[in-house]
Amino acid sequence: MSEGLFENVYNPDVLSCLANLSSDEVFTPPSIANAMLDMLPQEIFGNPDTRILDPACKSGVFLREAAKRFDKGLEKKIPDREQRFDHIFKKQLFGIAITELTSLISRRSVYCSAYPNSKYSVARFDDAHADGNIRFKRIEHLWKDGKCSWCGAAQAQYDRSEDNETHAYEFIHCDPKELYGMKFDVIISNPPYQLSDGGNGASAKPIYNFFVEQAKKLNPNHLCMIIPARWYAGGKGLDEFRANMLNDIHISEIHDFPNTDDCFPGVNIRGGVCYFLWSSNYNNHVNPPKIYSHDKDKVTISERPLISEKTDIFVRYGQSITILNKVVEMCGENVLSNIVSPRKPFGLSTDFIKDKNYHLNSSDLIDPILCYGKNKMIGYVPRNQIEMHENWINTYKIYVPRANNIGTELNDDNLNSFIGNKNTICTESYIVIGADLGMTMHEARNLCNYLKTRFVRFMHSLAKVSQDATSKTYRFIPMQDFSKPWTDEELYAKYNLTQEEINFIESMIKPMEIGGDDNG
Repeated sequence: MSEGLFENVYNPDVLSCLANLSSDEVFTPPSIANAMLDMLPQEIFGNPDTRILDPACKSGVFLREAAKRFDKGLEKKIPDREQRFDHIFKKQLFGIAITELTSLISRRSVYCSAYPNSKYSVARFDDAHADGNIRFKRIEHLWKDGKCSWCGAAQAQYDRSEDNETHAYEFIHCDPKELYGMKFDVIISNPPYQLSDGGNGASAKPIYNFFVEQAKKLNPNHLCMIIPARWYAGGKGLDEFRANMLNDIHISEIHDFPNTDDCFPGVNIRGGVCYFLWSSNYNNHVNPPKIYSHDKDKVTISERPLISEKTDIFVRYGQSITILNKVVEMCGENVLSNIVSPRKPFGLSTDFIKDKNYHLNSSDLIDPILCYGKNKMIGYVPRNQIEMHENWINTYKIYVPRANNIGTELNDDNLNSFIGNKNTICTESYIVIGADLGMTMHEARNLCNYLKTRFVRFMHSLAKVSQDATSKTYRFIPMQDFSKPWTDEELYAKYNLTQEEINFIESMIKPMEIGGDDNG
């Protein structure tokens, strides 16, 4: 046999090869688990009294990799390896699995046996503790008015028979202090991200915030979790969580991945993900936290407050802050969000095209109004069926898709605004801008083209981390005098941007063609 043959054989870590349960329940690659463990003070792995909890075990990777560190760190204090393993696995590592299947996977990863009372387990538990320290208990949701009182899940979706998973995760459906009755030094996890809340279409409610909040109630010394980055700007069910996180003095590090694939290969989570370190003895008012921005193999590090001087959100890129401060200083509250409509500008939902009052042609209709639907599909609606903002019908306004890629990892060049002529309306596929301004066609054209400048799309990106573009995401875009057209060069000059700041904007935002057909 040739010497070194096995050195060249590819032998992957099985936990790096697992297919994800879904985009909401993602297995953590061992490399990311170790990067998160690296943030912790490494001396804890030489302390036989350190206890670690993963409250959302899927593959057991955090506990398995922590076990390796304890094995090395406790080598001198517990020289006998069998005794050392027995101590580590019975006294230091604890987990709560999210499903029965993941409990088996996690125990197999950590103990080398799905049931660690077997002879194959690296630490032998007795028959009364056949699950070891990785538990799974089927929990039922607590239903009230069609939703779970703990997590907000929809009863219609998750009120299931005993043969199906309820996805009522134990850690967020109880008082966490009652689970183990012990102090944990470290809580580390990659929790489930969201559950269906019974809303329209694929509407879902974030739940990862509940895992973070429950973990804090246990008063660990260190808390480290990997979660979607949408909380940066708040949003559905996240405004209070965002405020709590940004005002929490104990956060010392955030690792930001705008492109999820840089963290979870093959996984697409709009807005990216992040992992953070929370330490009870850290005060980020004294020492600003470190922000690590990951872009493929490139990492940019900045030390700065979580909340910038001029806003209540977390600004993803440190280079953006000086630009934001300059613009907000000049425009104050005179911003575009003041003239942006709410969702359903005329009271019509996206699927209104299925309604009997929606017609593909205007014949036989009394006083028909042209209506734009998804993908600029055109139909007609009788004026007396329009539910709200009837005064906007006979004005010039701008239609902008409710969802756009700006501020996400996708191409940013799709703020495809177009002029809404008089006697037109739209479904909630669009939001309306400037309907109350009483604009002329000339002014509407200038506003429409203003929205396509690099400057505007950059300012728009600062307030959003997903495709959802509510009126709040326009809050950093300054109002202008739309009797004249605006160019990027004029806007850069107006807000005194340096060449370095201009270069940053133009590295982030691609140019768009200005002008064209007024109606798209």
